[in-house]
Amino acid sequence: MAMVDQSSRGRISVIAFQAPPVNSLGYALRVEMLAALQRAAADPDVEGIVLVGSNGTFSAGADIREFGTPEMIRGPSLWTLNSLLDDLHKPVVAAIEGMALGGGLELAMSCHHRVALATARIGLPEVKLGLLPGAGGTQRLPRLIGVEGALNVMLSGEPLPVALFAKSPLFDKVVETDLVDAAVAVAEASAAALRGGKPLPRARDRKVKEPDLQALCQFARNTAKTAFKEYPAPLSIIDAVEYGATRSIDAGFAEEGRLFKQLMDGPVSASLRHVFFAERAAGRVTGLPEGVKPRSVASVAVIGAGTMGTGIAINFLNAGIAVRLLEVGQDALDKGVARVRQTYEGQVKKGKLDAAKLEARMALLKPTLTYADLGDVDLVIEAVFEDMGVKEKVFRQLDAVAKPGAILATNTSTLDVDQIAGFTSRPSDVIGLHFFSPANVMKLLEVVRGAKTAPDVLATAMALAKKIRKSAVVSGVCDGFIGNRMINQYSAQAMQLVNEGASVEKIDAAIEKFGFAMGPFRMGDLAGNDIGFHIRKRQYAEGKLKSKAVVADRICELGRFGQKTGAGWYDYKPGDRTAYPSPVVAAAIEEARAASGVTPRRISDAEIVDRLVYALVNEGARILDEKIAQRASDIDLVYLTGYGFPVWRGGPMQYADSQTLYEVARRMEGFAALPGADTEFWTPAPLLARLAAASGSFNGGGA
Repeated sequence: MAMVDQSSRGRISVIAFQAPPVNSLGYALRVEMLAALQRAAADPDVEGIVLVGSNGTFSAGADIREFGTPEMIRGPSLWTLNSLLDDLHKPVVAAIEGMALGGGLELAMSCHHRVALATARIGLPEVKLGLLPGAGGTQRLPRLIGVEGALNVMLSGEPLPVALFAKSPLFDKVVETDLVDAAVAVAEASAAALRGGKPLPRARDRKVKEPDLQALCQFARNTAKTAFKEYPAPLSIIDAVEYGATRSIDAGFAEEGRLFKQLMDGPVSASLRHVFFAERAAGRVTGLPEGVKPRSVASVAVIGAGTMGTGIAINFLNAGIAVRLLEVGQDALDKGVARVRQTYEGQVKKGKLDAAKLEARMALLKPTLTYADLGDVDLVIEAVFEDMGVKEKVFRQLDAVAKPGAILATNTSTLDVDQIAGFTSRPSDVIGLHFFSPANVMKLLEVVRGAKTAPDVLATAMALAKKIRKSAVVSGVCDGFIGNRMINQYSAQAMQLVNEGASVEKIDAAIEKFGFAMGPFRMGDLAGNDIGFHIRKRQYAEGKLKSKAVVADRICELGRFGQKTGAGWYDYKPGDRTAYPSPVVAAAIEEARAASGVTPRRISDAEIVDRLVYALVNEGARILDEKIAQRASDIDLVYLTGYGFPVWRGGPMQYADSQTLYEVARRMEGFAALPGADTEFWTPAPLLARLAAASGSFNGGGA
């Protein structure tokens, strides 16, 4: 398929280009576009040129798949195209509809004129990939809209409506319809002005007009250091803008190129690009037959009106889907409905929702006390107590009342979905939908595929996840699925560090300094320590744990379940979520160490971080080997969206790759040699060992 179509409108050459779906400026498109521009430049009958996307959009920018590969700079590069446009002696007009983002906007700014549909959006989102605009954006945009406006565009990375810039030199004209006609008219007028001796307007020839440049840039730096302290790209953007503004634009181009390469080669951009691809890969489900279609879901029922159930319900109400909310008692049901309304009222107060939408969403919510009222819904999600006996009662009742073809989902976080499916006569309709609390806020949704889950049920779950704006990751069936199975090993290692001599406060501080949103003990207090206690008691009974978590069990036996009880691993004051060191916990730890004959030792922050993170990594490798997760990047996405792993590190598996798996395995062998260490725990998982021996990686393969 040809990517460029060249036609004439009088003496104006219209170059329409496409590279579906978003016209990324990859190598093949650049080759054809360059040839079309050169033909128009050499044709004596052509007085001007219009560049337009032929499929409803201009361009979303460079092809990110080429980043870090030879294709990225293979000639003609985007720089080549922009330099050609700078040097052309015929006016070129960029006709923008849909979006002009990143390299697409940089291409448009290299043209002499820009015309846009009023509905179009523009932006420079490179900062979200840990980069700066690398094809002249840091130099041309400040000359077109001013330094402050340009910094706002580049540091936010958000697509913005063209109306915000309609009166700036960025656009010659913003129109409601007839985009190409308007662009052709601008090209004709510019060609006539050129014949009359007026030079072509170029962004590069404009001066930066900012009397307080240094003060403005310093203010931006101070803000960036606070808001983006782990991300180098914002500071590099500011540096590139100031450099070009105080020197020549060519010096600015050179500095922009140097900083772009520095960022491209750095670990943060590599991690953010990994996350970009991970988010897209997660939606590709292995084993689904080609052409399988999702079932229609127009109504949903949620069983359980507690915090989790109401949070799940809000997701569907937000998407305009009717929800039946079931509880066993009127008081619990009333409290659940009130909780939903309170959530929306809070959004109204913050200006995120208006009163009319609040009432429209509440009108979609139908509370009920009887299972018979669920007989006509398309999807039922149970969010009841995490106990197999309770789940059995729920699913046997659902099997009796749900219509044929209804999907029956469990929100279990650890229990066997196949066993739950066995409580029904239709296991093919059963699936796990593990939401994370608070369910209306957290992005992660683990979609648990049972042994008998039908392909169209799985496809429906993935399609629904998009509709309710969740990052869905498919998991197989095992105790804890992906996230909680791994966090169990992380938590066990945190307890072992306590046993050996590290304090609760030191462990949390070390991993939070690494970048986690909160350490394992603060996280336990927030989620509720009773949850883990309940799971451990089940696992003790099933013989799944080699030894008891003595201290963790002890604090739960004391009723220290976390923030909700005012005491957990830390002490809390009424109305104050600050975690204060607890003498009760310190005494329990000392008692446990003494009982086991442990002499506490000093443990470094580096050892704490490596043991916690590599505990995740090793279990993640087992999960991959067992085909519980489809790919390593899915595991990363689980931890980035559900467990507070630092985004700039790319997730546990990507982080391990960045350290090289050989070094990870070697470090684990060192932990196995520590006095009293669990050598089985620190034996590298078979996949990790194979990859380390082959100099491979989780996300790049090699074994």
